[in-house]
Amino acid sequence: MSFDAKVINSKVFKEVKIFEPSVGRDSRGTIFTTYDHKIYDKYIPENLSFVHDKFSESKQNVLRGLHGDAKSWKLVSCIHGEIFQVIVDMRPDSPTYLQWESWIVNDVNKHQILIPQGFLNGYYVMSEKVVYHYKYAYAGEYLDVKDQMVVKWDDERINIKWPCQNPILSGRDK
Repeated sequence: MSFDAKVINSKVFKEVKIFEPSVGRDSRGTIFTTYDHKIYDKYIPENLSFVHDKFSESKQNVLRGLHGDAKSWKLVSCIHGEIFQVIVDMRPDSPTYLQWESWIVNDVNKHQILIPQGFLNGYYVMSEKVVYHYKYAYAGEYLDVKDQMVVKWDDERINIKWPCQNPILSGRDK
């Protein structure tokens, strides 16, 4: 099966792309490709390539984020379950500074969101359980927790319309 994906432009941010992979379905289930460098490399800076993957598992009502850094590009997806995915522009010189956009991402639509450097990433778990995938592109060493930007999930400057009032948060996200 060759990789075929529809590339959708963000309604808010010109750098953000949504990938909708083609899915083969039959009586056994589904098969789809999540990454082909010939497709994705067109959308990140020439000096970068995807070098690092992470997965997280979360239960319903968990909110992870808002986190980001000035160095990493992220390709995120929901492998199992359903999330309310949010990104926020934290580039002070950007005309879209502090603006946000959201999507419903799940294991049915299989959407992937390409998040540029300088953006925050966060998601809220809507289903009973979620498996979330992060694919990172960056130069040099990985910026871990201590080097990331963190903004409170309900920061009034941003005013995200989350589908929850009292999510389960980590100490860092409170």
